[in-house]
Amino acid sequence: MSGTVTEDSRSKAQAQRARVVVQRFGGQLAGMVMPNIGAFIAWGLISALFIPSGWWPNAQLAQLKEPMITLLLPVLIGYTGGRQVHGQRGAVVGAVATIGIAIGAEIPMFLGAMIVGPLAGWVLRRFDGTVGKRVAPAFKMLVDNFAAGIIGGIFAVLGLLAIGPLIESVTVALGHGVQMLLHMHLLPLVAIIVEPAKVLFLNNAVNHGVLGPLGVSESLAHGKAIEFLVEPNPGPGFGVLLAITVFGPAAMRATAPGALVIQFLGGIHEIYFPYVLAAPKLLLATISGSAAGLFVFSVTGAGLVATPSPGSVVALLAVTPKGGYLGVIAGVAASAVVSFLVASVVLKLGKRADGVATGGAVR
Repeated sequence: MSGTVTEDSRSKAQAQRARVVVQRFGGQLAGMVMPNIGAFIAWGLISALFIPSGWWPNAQLAQLKEPMITLLLPVLIGYTGGRQVHGQRGAVVGAVATIGIAIGAEIPMFLGAMIVGPLAGWVLRRFDGTVGKRVAPAFKMLVDNFAAGIIGGIFAVLGLLAIGPLIESVTVALGHGVQMLLHMHLLPLVAIIVEPAKVLFLNNAVNHGVLGPLGVSESLAHGKAIEFLVEPNPGPGFGVLLAITVFGPAAMRATAPGALVIQFLGGIHEIYFPYVLAAPKLLLATISGSAAGLFVFSVTGAGLVATPSPGSVVALLAVTPKGGYLGVIAGVAASAVVSFLVASVVLKLGKRADGVATGGAVR
């Protein structure tokens, strides 16, 4: 009997430790992403307003879009990640390390920034804690500056040569997985691949590299294609942001309403990715919502005549064939409702788990 009690206690302790590790990991992601939400919103507004398919197209102002998403935002995340690990010195090294992967890839390197920023800061912290503290005071500033420069430079070179190609190979593998599921007529299961790829900012690669070409041939043959509805569907992001607005932590709740408008009406899906990265359990909501929408699209025979750009509800309706509005609207609505319900449960359970872990009352 005592052996059984001991085993139960051990399993509970292991489960508690696993939960703490997951919460700590999520907290680290949130710590890198959430302080920079304002920059994401600025980029989203500029994109929604000034790109050629935006509300007020302006070629000169639209030039801000690409440098912000490919350079500014990854560097900010790398800077913040380095700062988490080793203060201001870690922040500088994290930013330098991130610029290598940002320049070396054709897609936004947010995932890479979350890796190399903290890693470069950690290496510098180890150097300062071993070699740096033994340097004579007269040479300390010189050694500190050169150490930061050398470590940051090494990581920038490694990022340019190694991490960029690795992420691109992951993108190719995801594309093959999507094609396989489509050929097997398992369309709702495509959400299992597409939604995680989206929040890692691989959405354009998957959409325009895989789904777009498939949709073009289908549209030429039948006048519409369901492939055009897989990635641009704004329903899953809308549901997650609405759930965060109602049930989310205060830090997220403050900015989620503005992000919701930009995402649903402006079609800038990237605006909700940081929220999911900050709370990875919300992937369950986006996957469920996307799968529900794809199921409804399949049942109703919905499809679009071209890829909507950007992925707003307005753009979706603009490329919907005559007589096909009901299926498109029903699929988007189903995605939003399912995503909202699942995200609400996830957020409530997360609050309850945090309250139990800290021994506090859950409100």
